[in-house]
Amino acid sequence: MYDVHRIREDFPVLKKVIYLDSAATSQKPVQVVRAMDEYFLEYCGPYGRGAHRLSRETTEKYEDAREAVAGFMGVLPRNTIFTRNTTESVNMVAYGLPWKKGDHVITSVSEHHSNLLPWQRLSDKGVTMTVVDTDDKGVISADSVEAAITENTKLIAIGHISNFFSAVQDVPAIMRIAKKHGVKLLLDAAQSLGEMQYGFKASDIDFICAPGHKGLLGPQGTGILYLKRPEELTPVFVGGGTVNTVTLSGFSFDDIPSRFEYGTPNIPGVIGLGRAVKYVEELGVGNIESHLSGLAQYCARRLAEVPGVDVYGPEHRGSLVSFNVKNMNSHDVAMILDETKKICVRSGALCAQTALARLCITGAARASFGCYSTKEEVDTLADAVEMIARTLT
Repeated sequence: MYDVHRIREDFPVLKKVIYLDSAATSQKPVQVVRAMDEYFLEYCGPYGRGAHRLSRETTEKYEDAREAVAGFMGVLPRNTIFTRNTTESVNMVAYGLPWKKGDHVITSVSEHHSNLLPWQRLSDKGVTMTVVDTDDKGVISADSVEAAITENTKLIAIGHISNFFSAVQDVPAIMRIAKKHGVKLLLDAAQSLGEMQYGFKASDIDFICAPGHKGLLGPQGTGILYLKRPEELTPVFVGGGTVNTVTLSGFSFDDIPSRFEYGTPNIPGVIGLGRAVKYVEELGVGNIESHLSGLAQYCARRLAEVPGVDVYGPEHRGSLVSFNVKNMNSHDVAMILDETKKICVRSGALCAQTALARLCITGAARASFGCYSTKEEVDTLADAVEMIARTLT
């Protein structure tokens, strides 16, 4: 049985607020905090650059975390790079691939800014971009992706779940299209990794970019970049930790994955992420997915029943619900929810301005759920939103 009330005991902050902003950053279980404390208090040392015992233990724990994350995803540890966040992971692909003038990228109108701006910026290199549309619920047609492919298309970059619409995209169909046309596929898994079971092998995708601090319940400042063929990517940054030999006339890169992990990494964060992944595995991703899907669908129904409230996205959705109270700024809605019921929701453009523009709106409030969220919290939210909407009518 999935006992959400027992799970909540591992997240002390939930005694103080109703936290419905997990799509931005999840709360962290005490087990993760303790793993990070243990690093600082018992064996704090540099990673990979020392022969002494603290450095050796630090390096071992760091690589244990890599093994845990790779095992969770079903990919090779060597191909699993630690970054600071999804944004850095996407940019490392955008600036690490060998682009030529005239190359072509496909993405969608519903993307998070982090999976849109890096491709726009490649216009400086002569790379062109096609932005495929979605339907009114944010769902991308695989046929529209295929129709956008040209002989110069090198990459399709798609978000698995929209952080505004909450639409779950048909990744297996897009994977088949990419393979059919010999095009690489990048998956932005920011809203799916740790929250849903994949109906495909992660190892079959060319690039997967994900955060540690959302569905995986890890610390902020941790991210993941999976590379199917790491040799095809040139490191964007160079310096300490990335090189093997250095002379005054040049240098050679270190082995993979070290060549991609520049400078001193977020050692405590990565160690915490390793423990967080184990926590998610203990709960079971299938259990988490069922719990989150049920909450999100229930929330969407409750809010849709409130006169004067617009709810966005499809019925089958990820773990979030975006909405607006008519004639109210989304920030005002969020502030009232916080001040009256201690409900924490996101508001504003949600780093998805092109998705919002498609519906001719400039902002929205967003309730998003974690493994620790409850139906009672959804009811409190819906009742509070109804109170706000009733006040305006």
